[in-house]
Amino acid sequence: KMSSGAADLRQRKKQNCSESDKMVPEERNEENSKLGRSPKCMLIQRFAKLFFGCLAAVTSGMMYAVYLSTYHERKFWFSSRQELEREITFQGDSAIYYSFYKELLKAPSFERGVYELTHNNKTVSLKTINAVQQMTLYPELIASVLYQASGSEEVIEPVYFYIGIVFGLQGIYVTALFVTSWVMSGTWLAGMLTVAWFIINRTDTTRIDYSIPSRENWALPYFACQVAALTGYLKKNLNCSAEKFCYLLVNASTYTFMMMWEHSHYLLFVQAVSLFLLDSFALAQSEKVHEVYRIYLFSLIVGYLLQFENSALLVSPLLSLVVALMLSKSLQMNMKKSTFVSRLLKIMYIYLVLTVAVTLNFLLKMFIPHKENEHLVKFIEVKLGLNTTKNFTMNWLLCQESLQAPSQDFFLRLTQSSLLPFYILVLVICLFSVTQVIFRRICGEPLKETVKLEDGRIGERPEIVYHVIHTILLGCLAMCLEGMKYLWTPYVCMLAAFGVCSPELWMTLFKWLRLKAVHPILLALILSMAVPTIIGFSLWKEFFPRIMTELTELQEFYDPDTVELMTWIKRQAPVAAVFAGSPQLMGVIKLCTGWMVSSLPLYNDDDLLKRNENIYQIYSKRSAEDIYKILTSYKANFLVIEDSICNEVGPVRGCRVKDLLDIANGHVVCEEGDNYAYSKYGRFCHEIKMNYSPYVNYFTRVYWNRSYFVYRINTVISFQS
Repeated sequence: KMSSGAADLRQRKKQNCSESDKMVPEERNEENSKLGRSPKCMLIQRFAKLFFGCLAAVTSGMMYAVYLSTYHERKFWFSSRQELEREITFQGDSAIYYSFYKELLKAPSFERGVYELTHNNKTVSLKTINAVQQMTLYPELIASVLYQASGSEEVIEPVYFYIGIVFGLQGIYVTALFVTSWVMSGTWLAGMLTVAWFIINRTDTTRIDYSIPSRENWALPYFACQVAALTGYLKKNLNCSAEKFCYLLVNASTYTFMMMWEHSHYLLFVQAVSLFLLDSFALAQSEKVHEVYRIYLFSLIVGYLLQFENSALLVSPLLSLVVALMLSKSLQMNMKKSTFVSRLLKIMYIYLVLTVAVTLNFLLKMFIPHKENEHLVKFIEVKLGLNTTKNFTMNWLLCQESLQAPSQDFFLRLTQSSLLPFYILVLVICLFSVTQVIFRRICGEPLKETVKLEDGRIGERPEIVYHVIHTILLGCLAMCLEGMKYLWTPYVCMLAAFGVCSPELWMTLFKWLRLKAVHPILLALILSMAVPTIIGFSLWKEFFPRIMTELTELQEFYDPDTVELMTWIKRQAPVAAVFAGSPQLMGVIKLCTGWMVSSLPLYNDDDLLKRNENIYQIYSKRSAEDIYKILTSYKANFLVIEDSICNEVGPVRGCRVKDLLDIANGHVVCEEGDNYAYSKYGRFCHEIKMNYSPYVNYFTRVYWNRSYFVYRINTVISFQS
């Protein structure tokens, strides 16, 4: 029965596709004959609109990529720096990503380079890691292949090629947002406004300024392409060739996105929930939605195989939801329509899917060994106030700005650029329209095959409903965690630009207001052109001078103390030396010198998290003997103490590294509501600088400058007074 039902669905889909191919030209011919326009004239007009729209989209993307490159050059003086000074601009985990790219280029062959990364024992002491799997280094693999295969060695330096690819992807990101807004509104004026808002709110739309090699900067452009293709795929009355193109693009971009970012399946899960709600209320063609579910399933399976059997994908909520949706769909197919049981099942559909998904996810986690989500679950418990912890790593994560609730400055910036007010206006109109449509569907009223401008029913367009649900879900996440704003704000720009440029949205509003004095269609067309034009001119007047000032003003980023430290290590430290210090500094040391380190700024591995916590004890109130035992257990030869951490004066008391260590170690005494740090030992990073026993017995200072103190860890302990 299921196979025959599936065959019926495919046959119906083919019939619908062929019917739409036949009907659309006939409808256009009728419309053109009514307006007195020839089909040839309309064809030329459509081609011109498409050509200039594509030209504007591509130009916007290219100009944004050039803008990023120019801004980066002005900020870091990149072209006038030596290689070491350039590499210092990569901080924390960014430094680790770029260091592996360098190693791939230095390898005698690509195959050998990949093998060394998958069996890497030259980065972290006493530990062999599969760096490709653990750090999702597929972007670096692709970049190194492109660099060598294109013969770019004699044309461009590796660092320029690397950051050039990332900036190029950001251009594609902007182009995809442009196209999405254009497809939804029908005018590329919406795309121009989307790009303008995206660039003006760059602080809140992208993290490219702070961390060029981060995984999200490689992955989100592909997700934007997937959303653009999905928007076109969900449209009604789409001809077969366009539908196939959108389907293939959704396929390719979904798989690529999943390979580029280890957290991609969570974002796809949010998207799947949006599609699930869209399908539950019968606001889109069910066959199309379930085709997207199959794409998810295929991408998860292929991703699992190519990511070294990544168990995180098997226990991901995305897989559980997709399987539950497919099982529920098969039950619906076997039910006869217009029966009481069928209607009851439709009402219980959401409950059924959620129950099956949660149960399946629970069972998968029971039988499949995995390390994913342990810290995530603990973090959510503490974040929601359901639990408390003294754990250093957990409290350190909770103190990170990206994991805090968004500040008032974030909303103020969006309001000053006029983005937030227009987004709220568009969202409210669309949401009310969608609610009306859902109410009509519950009452048994069918959706219109073709929604015309005079109908004023923007909520009946499935691609609009999808974006409304999607932005609401992402917005809820962004209200909890500031780091999520980089996923939400770009689509805020897109939805707001679409709304003010869409005559249908204004017509929907006028239908509710029941305008009679002015012809509503004419007014809607005028406002869809006038409002974005006024917004564009005001943004140009206020923000264009600021952007030009950014590009013309020479900023100076120079860190002489770090340069001196790296130079000393390369000249004086033994090749086999192992360095210990803060994980962020260890990433820079690994990149700039190639020396082995004892920890890395990674938070997806239990052993590395424990290492980071242990080595951070150099800033705690513990004895010299304790610190010596910790460092020698990781075979460290040199210790680097950063003055900025040791003497940190943080804006939030209790979030400094030394405060978190005191809490974790039980060195905090509460008296009359105030917290005081107490221990029989002084703070190690202060005491070691005094050069007295027992510190000099375990450690010998070999180098120092204003920011860093380097100590050799003695192999033979001398107990002299």
